Amino acid sequence: MQTEIFAVKNVKCGGCASTIQQGLAGLPGVNEIDVKAPGGPVTVHGEGLERAALARKLAELGYPEAV
Repeated sequence: MQTEIFAVKNVKCGGCASTIQQGLAGLPGVNEIDVKAPGGPVTVHGEGLERAALARKLAELGYPEAV
């Protein structure tokens, strides 16, 4: 299993976490998403994950500073 971790600073509440989880869930290879709110990292587990695609989706969801 592959893991990608993003530091996403503006996750402020459970609603933010839910938006991220729902948005990333449909991407290829994503099996599990853990979002720590407030202010925590976003951890994505899966197979064949493309970090750039995950970062683009986070930006589309309103979290462009995800690194």
